[in-house]
Amino acid sequence: MQNWLNDLDVFAVLFAAVIHDYEHTGTTNNFHIATRSELALVYNDRGVLENHHVSAVFRLMQEEEFSILTGLEADQYKEFRQLVIDMVLCTDMSLHFQQIKNMKTMISMPESVDKTKALSLIVHCADISHPAKEWSLHEQWSDILCEEFFRQGDRERELNLPISPLCDRNTVVVPQSQIGFIDFIVEPSFQVLGDMIERIVNPPQTEGVLPTDPTSPKPKSPDQETVGEQIVPRPWVDHFKENKESWSKRLPPKT
Repeated sequence: MQNWLNDLDVFAVLFAAVIHDYEHTGTTNNFHIATRSELALVYNDRGVLENHHVSAVFRLMQEEEFSILTGLEADQYKEFRQLVIDMVLCTDMSLHFQQIKNMKTMISMPESVDKTKALSLIVHCADISHPAKEWSLHEQWSDILCEEFFRQGDRERELNLPISPLCDRNTVVVPQSQIGFIDFIVEPSFQVLGDMIERIVNPPQTEGVLPTDPTSPKPKSPDQETVGEQIVPRPWVDHFKENKESWSKRLPPKT
């Protein structure tokens, strides 16, 4: 994708990935909304944490000690800031299914893939990527995240609030929850991610040509060999399989 991205794009996507959870409170957006927290009131219950992460970072960079963007021209800063905002806001899990659906539609169309939406999907997948890593890392992050959820559940119990899904340490079966997370959220997302990257590095010959244009090349039949097509490695496929197998061994016996 090096010919598709410029230096500012690369900087923005790496920056967004690093800061996308800056000053995270260890609770979910729904918890903030339910408790009428200050952040929920500031951001009107919409993308509460995601808005805070990106806002707090740009506020921090107003301080001279952290003003790392002073080398950008005004138009570069504007473009960079908008890219980072878009990418971080798209890590909101309430947008997940619509984001995946929209990208599936986009890569099936003859038009080129929207760069901002593509980079947003990359950051979103990075955010939920621990099941796509080897078992030792996946297990470590699963333990950390589950404990974060359980602590929220403990607070909800203390406040007499409904306990959020996956947050009740007394009822959640962690291996089962992680297998479900992989099957229904992470694996389908990475399938679309891989398809999207292949679509970008191997644009269709008709891209940018109107369908009615008589000079438009005819589609190749399935048995025709693709010359020079770049295949995108998908190392996560094996990790998903191995991690689900590891969790399956930890499932409690059926009664």
